[in-house]
Amino acid sequence: MRRVIPLTLTALAAALALTACGGGDDGGADGAKSKDGSGCATGAVALEVGSASVAPAAGDSGEVPVSITNQSAPCTLDHFPGVTLHQGDRSVKLAVSEGAQAQTLKLAKGASATFTVSYVRGADGNAKALKASTMEVTLPGGGDAKTFPWKFGPVAGKGADGLDASVSAFQQVGD
Repeated sequence: MRRVIPLTLTALAAALALTACGGGDDGGADGAKSKDGSGCATGAVALEVGSASVAPAAGDSGEVPVSITNQSAPCTLDHFPGVTLHQGDRSVKLAVSEGAQAQTLKLAKGASATFTVSYVRGADGNAKALKASTMEVTLPGGGDAKTFPWKFGPVAGKGADGLDASVSAFQQVGD
């Protein structure tokens, strides 16, 4: 009987931990935590937008890299980053890149990862294009969103309300 109680308590703790995890069906940063509960929160990491490969003209593709450097205790990046582009009152959350598969990356203090925002430049004045002024980034570990200026031109519209832009999976930087 002694083994039944610890196993029951372990099963109960595991069930409670699973029900505490949230998340959108796209695996984005809608509050989803890593499986071990030590998700990388925006307040514990440094986020930086790197040198972009800017799309020079309407119809051209561009890429904007975003780097994440852990500033705190070891943490885990699981699922996908959340990226929303804003133009005044209009906000569009970017989809995950087609075919992208989430990886679970463990970041020690000082370790880095990156992800990429890919986009197609829209034509100036096109009603479906979004002339974004800011890009908001969230991580699956939670924390406040970080906002960066969007200096890469309008983003082409796609479908009814979407954009021709997407977010890649996290990639480990270095060894």
